[in-house]
Amino acid sequence: MSDTARNAEVPRHVAIIMDGNGRWAKQRGLPRLKGHEQGAESVRAAIRSCRDAGVDYLTLYAFSVENWSRPRPEINGLMRLLRTFLRDRAQELHDDRVRLRATGRIADLPDAVRKELERVMRETETYENGTLILALSYGGRAELVDATRRIAAEVKAGTLDPDAIDEQTIADHLYLPDVPDPDLLIRTSGEMRLSNFLLWQLSYTELYVTDVLWPDFRDDEFKKALAAYAGRERRFGGVG
Repeated sequence: MSDTARNAEVPRHVAIIMDGNGRWAKQRGLPRLKGHEQGAESVRAAIRSCRDAGVDYLTLYAFSVENWSRPRPEINGLMRLLRTFLRDRAQELHDDRVRLRATGRIADLPDAVRKELERVMRETETYENGTLILALSYGGRAELVDATRRIAAEVKAGTLDPDAIDEQTIADHLYLPDVPDPDLLIRTSGEMRLSNFLLWQLSYTELYVTDVLWPDFRDDEFKKALAAYAGRERRFGGVG
């Protein structure tokens, strides 16, 4: 993942809805958490694939605001996996000089997980060989609600004229306003929906849906997604 020598056929920012962990485990008669564990290996593969392809930003939908309604044992297992990933895989981010960031309602995370996340983000914040963004306790509608609240507070304080509010104002109040919108969204497991992910940012994003379950999504599958993107013509509402 690098900002240098950009190739127009390579997306600058890839976002992934990592779907199918539970189904993968069910097909093999395994507990759901085993699917999540295998999915964590696909996360590592995706990071490597982005680095090798020259993708600058990779955003992974790791845990949604809706996921808090899952059974408590599964939530606890997911939080343990996240903490383990942050603790054990941080060295790989250091080795590749990849920055870690997070988007979502991070304050909702258990203290131990949040502190580990903040530690790795702090230690990697100066790295410039790419950015890995974890969407945690994230929801697209929640992000727009939070942005609206911040805008309303500025209007109330008299620091923002309501007549001056435009699309850029909203974009500037999102969780990570400095991050460019995704060029490519990958969704695994064949589901044809956005699942409340980056609703504002995905307005003109190219979509790639594959039936491959996330634990089986490795470098070859990532290359297929990039090849499909390279064959698209992006018009952003204009005439081709």
